[in-house]
Amino acid sequence: MGELENFIKNYEDVTKYGLDDADERRMIEEQNECTFCWTTADGSAMAVIMSYLEYDGKFWLTASSQRKRIPAIRRDPRVCIVITSTGAPMGRNKTVTYKGIATVHDDRLTKEWFYPALAERLMGQYGKERVDLFAKFLDSPRRVVVSVEKGLRVGYDGAKMGADTQRSVDAGVAWE
Repeated sequence: MGELENFIKNYEDVTKYGLDDADERRMIEEQNECTFCWTTADGSAMAVIMSYLEYDGKFWLTASSQRKRIPAIRRDPRVCIVITSTGAPMGRNKTVTYKGIATVHDDRLTKEWFYPALAERLMGQYGKERVDLFAKFLDSPRRVVVSVEKGLRVGYDGAKMGADTQRSVDAGVAWE
C-alpha cells in the first residue's frame, strides 16, 4: 500500500489543507469584509457581512447600537469571524475562521482613531475628501465600535486540496 498513501481517495479528512500564514496575512489585508457571527437570546446562530479593520492583533468593526448584534454581544461576547478570499485579488477558495471574544466600545477616544482608520481602509483609493466624508458619516450618535480578541483559528486552502485531487486523478487512484 505504501505508494498509494501519497494520494487521496476521498474528502473525509481535509485538515491537512490548512491555510499558510503568509496566505492568511495576505487575505486579511486584501479582503475588507467578513462574516460576523453571534448568538441570539434564544440560542440561535446569526450572522451578517461587515467591514473590518485588523489592528493591534484584534479585529475592529462598527455598527449602530440599535442593531440586534450589539445587545447580543453585550449579553454574550462569544462571537465568530469568517474571512474568505472570494472577491479579493488573491482569488477564491481560501478561508480562515476565528472564535473570538467581542467588546463593545462607546468611548470617544476609540471612535476618534477607528473611524478615520476604517474610512482610509475602505475609501482610501478615492482620495482624502471621500475618506473624511466617510469617517464623518460613521460618527453618528448611536454608533459603537466592536473589537474582537482572536481565539481558536481554523484555516482552509482549497488550492491545496485541488492539487492533491488532480495528482490522485492523474495517478489513476480510485475514489472510495
